[in-house]
Amino acid sequence: MKSRINSILLLICMLFAAAPTLNADGFIVVDPHGHIPHPQPLPMPPRPPFNPFPLQVKYHHVDVNIQDLVALTSIDQVFYNPTAQRLEGYYIFPIPQNAVIKKFTMNINGKEMEAEMLDAEKARKIYEDIVRKQLDPALLEYMGRGLFKVRIFPIEPYSEKRIKISYREILEKENGSVEYIYPLNTEKFSSKPLNDVAISVRIQTSENIKNIYCPTHKTQIIQKNPKLALVGFEERNTAPDTDFKLYFGTDQSQLGFSLLTYKKEGEDGFFLLSVSPGYETQKDKILPKDIAFVLDVSGSMAGKKLDQAKKALLFCIDNLNKGDRFEIIRFSTEAEPLFGRYTQVSSDSISKARQFIDNLRPIGGTNIDDALTKALAMERQSQRPNMIIFLTDGKPTIGETDEEQLLAKIQSSNSSKTRIFTFGIGNEINTHLLDKITESTRAYRTYISENEDIEIKVSQFYTNVQSPVLTDLKLDFGNSIRVSKLYPTNLPDLFKGSTLTLLGRYQGQGKTTITLTGKVEGTQKQFSFTPETGFIADKSDDALRNDFLPPLWAARRVGYLLDQVRLHGKDKELVDEITQLARTYGIITPYTSYLILEDEQQNVNRQVLREEFQTLGNISRTDPDFRTQTKKEYSQMKARDGAAGVQASRDVQQLNAVENVKYIRPGESRMNFKSAPNNVQNVNAMMKTIQGRTFYNTSNNWVDAGIQQQKSSRINRIQFGGTEYFKLLQKEPSAAQFMSLGKNVSFVLKNNIYVIYE
Repeated sequence: MKSRINSILLLICMLFAAAPTLNADGFIVVDPHGHIPHPQPLPMPPRPPFNPFPLQVKYHHVDVNIQDLVALTSIDQVFYNPTAQRLEGYYIFPIPQNAVIKKFTMNINGKEMEAEMLDAEKARKIYEDIVRKQLDPALLEYMGRGLFKVRIFPIEPYSEKRIKISYREILEKENGSVEYIYPLNTEKFSSKPLNDVAISVRIQTSENIKNIYCPTHKTQIIQKNPKLALVGFEERNTAPDTDFKLYFGTDQSQLGFSLLTYKKEGEDGFFLLSVSPGYETQKDKILPKDIAFVLDVSGSMAGKKLDQAKKALLFCIDNLNKGDRFEIIRFSTEAEPLFGRYTQVSSDSISKARQFIDNLRPIGGTNIDDALTKALAMERQSQRPNMIIFLTDGKPTIGETDEEQLLAKIQSSNSSKTRIFTFGIGNEINTHLLDKITESTRAYRTYISENEDIEIKVSQFYTNVQSPVLTDLKLDFGNSIRVSKLYPTNLPDLFKGSTLTLLGRYQGQGKTTITLTGKVEGTQKQFSFTPETGFIADKSDDALRNDFLPPLWAARRVGYLLDQVRLHGKDKELVDEITQLARTYGIITPYTSYLILEDEQQNVNRQVLREEFQTLGNISRTDPDFRTQTKKEYSQMKARDGAAGVQASRDVQQLNAVENVKYIRPGESRMNFKSAPNNVQNVNAMMKTIQGRTFYNTSNNWVDAGIQQQKSSRINRIQFGGTEYFKLLQKEPSAAQFMSLGKNVSFVLKNNIYVIYE
């Protein structure tokens, strides 16, 4: 029996060492010596000796049904045996971290099978034994998790093996959020991408769903009604490297709050606060608004652009709320309002608006000065939300044309604090002007390329802002918690069906009452939220649980700082902070990568940084053109107009609004380099984020970016697989995630630098 167990362990090691194709959550370990001869042997393709044949994954589908706090996860997988042999193996399923499994069932090709469950301690011994025997640390990723195991026999040649699993778990609601996690980290185990991965989640609750948030994957979220929502994720030809995480909150009150935190010992914590009025808001809670649509009809708008803009305006007009007031201002050489004032929504005013829009014709220059002056001069009711939707495809050519003078004029005219949402069409626009307008009025900017549909962009935006619920927001976190570097810096208004997502740093710990203040028809309203566990402490068991928060916060911080450099000029302190944040948290863009390359080259030359601890610096040695390319991108970032200026504004805006780790690196497609004469790689493919910080794979060595911030010069060198290696695993279990990257890893742990080497 003991030899049989050792054989299984060796097989697992061999499977991972042989670069198999594995599934996203579970995998089959095949014994290359335990196959059963087929009655009529089939021709076999040549294979290396002692190398088990990896089974191929044809598809992997997951259906999740969440009923309040109970989640039923059903998995359907099909494996294919590409060999001419009848095989036997073991199916291994790592238990999701923090999950309390109440029921586990397994069906293999229609037959119910009983799985053996190994607790975390027994699983740990298996993982460590794999490293000892086969020198492969990959499974250390699952340290701290148990696993299920079941024997599978036979696996016929050139045939499929279908495995269906279901397990039921109890979810917890903490600080207003319910968390669901599905293990979806396979990149280190897969020799080629998975054919088809899909996750479908159905959320049914007894209270109203206020917000749904997936920080890890590109999902589609459909709210069917206040208590039912569907979430979908699907990708083909993919190699997932991140667990699927989903959060949702329920609340019967007018606003729903939820809080997520991350706290590393000795450092300020990170937090995400979301506020949402939810899917359904009573009609009497929707605020009537004053809104002006200001449209550029200069000669350059002729043709498709104006046709699409007119359709977008019609959509907005048709979706005005009862009680709203509106105005339309066309401008070219001069500005022409439809009514000359804000006018109440009625069948008559809508009819006149339709006729006005139909008669719009392109001609003349671009008088932005006159258009916005007229829009801001209209009398408004102080208790109403007031906004301008401004569309232009050109730079100011008539009236005030100086950027700073025009901006100053707009700011002095905007005593009512009207939000000006700008839409820049094409490349012949002054991005600095439009961006500064939105920055100063606490609004958003959007850029539409020549090939994009204006109607879709504008109508999607208007759908999100057509129904204000709360304006002029202010937040208070109480006396026990000190909050800093909160983004967005200026809180936007809150709209029906939307979620305000705030990311910041904090000092302090424990419970506190968070108070949100805003205006409803000119009257101050107050909403309070007291998280059950509050802001987490350093040594809490869950302190490092939400490790996606540091990169998300850093992306917004870097976006804010890049905007300051781009719009207001270079400042050494800002550039230094951008460089440090981008390197530490993996916010690698065409702009930040140049700053990192320059910084590391200088530090290596000054002998304050060892070459082996560079992150991007080694790329220049294999591809000198990469530095030239990124320097050009960084220089173009500050362009006021043209394609480069528009691209920079769009990239930075993506960082400013990021809510998902998939979007923290805008410009990824422009980050290719040659690692060898005929081998092109992307920088982002050589990065991993673990425990909130980034590791870089340089010359087959994984380097923790945090080393460059480490003051201690003492280095603990530990040979991979040796006695000290396993002592470190026993003493510091959290190091397992770092050590799972490979045989050559450098990292910081508790202010000590460790270098694992072969």
